[in-house]
Amino acid sequence: MTNGLPVALAAARDLVAPALRNAVEQLPSPLIRQVAGYHLGWLDEHGDERSGDSGKALRPALAVLSARAVFAAPAVAVPAAIAVELVHNFSLLHDDLMDGDKERRHRPTAWTLYGDSAAILAGDALLALAQQVLFEVEGERALQASRRLTNATQELIRGQVEDLAFERRADVSVAEVLSMVAGKTAALLACSAALGAVLAGAPPAAVAALDAFGHELGMAFQLVDDLLGIWGHPEVTGKPVLADLRARKKSVPVVVALNADGASGDRLRALFAAGGPDGEEEVALAAKLIEDAGAREWTTVEARARLNAAVAELDAYDFDPSVRAELADVARFVAAREL
Repeated sequence: MTNGLPVALAAARDLVAPALRNAVEQLPSPLIRQVAGYHLGWLDEHGDERSGDSGKALRPALAVLSARAVFAAPAVAVPAAIAVELVHNFSLLHDDLMDGDKERRHRPTAWTLYGDSAAILAGDALLALAQQVLFEVEGERALQASRRLTNATQELIRGQVEDLAFERRADVSVAEVLSMVAGKTAALLACSAALGAVLAGAPPAAVAALDAFGHELGMAFQLVDDLLGIWGHPEVTGKPVLADLRARKKSVPVVVALNADGASGDRLRALFAAGGPDGEEEVALAAKLIEDAGAREWTTVEARARLNAAVAELDAYDFDPSVRAELADVARFVAAREL
């Protein structure tokens, strides 16, 4: 561990960070560079250099590890690592605005400081830059990587659209919410876990196994995030406790509880049908009803099952044994935060 992070995460972050920063600094607008630099944790609100938490760099780490898993040099995966991190941060800039979130990683979100338009444009710029980074890699492998990233981005957008639509629906099924998670979160993690191997020219079977690993990890990751969104500690999440319920998000535990039989499910359905939960008392009641309906336990068990499935996918190909162990360690670290 390095400062609480698995060595593989810290090493990948150190490898990719300079190239990521160089790519962002090529953006043509000073304002967009400042918004992006602030969001990525490099700059303070005045545009001055700062030190501090800039995230785990999970997606870049998966890209680097996927190249290493098929016995390629880590540097082969750097363009893939940059691209997936740019797409991830495009989505965060837009999500914060759409969800009305005012804090991320214990700092004001970009849109609250620079305005809606600047945050949207910064996100757009990062998305375009992600493809530009891949296009600068020569050969068929780069085209394959670009296609895979484009498909993952489309899935991410599908998931986000469904997430927003669910807030206005009273009849969301468990299957629907899991499909939403597969797009919103798992698609980009699956892409991240495969993209380094794609650039390394790995056989299709290796790429498929890494993709499946990333998909299951992404499902586990979001399930844990949904648990943290209701019961997480602010010092861990960077958001107030019960934040998702205040926003009336139809996260997995909420949907499981809304579909549950029994008195707790009935009361929760009535609460949402009346436009709630509204106010701190109703928010606290909703959290209790979700737990009483068995949804907290269901989500925890499902997250563990997805984590175990992710690790099992690594047995589908003859990967470098030491890197396979690193991938499994990273999976357990990021998906078992509260399990």
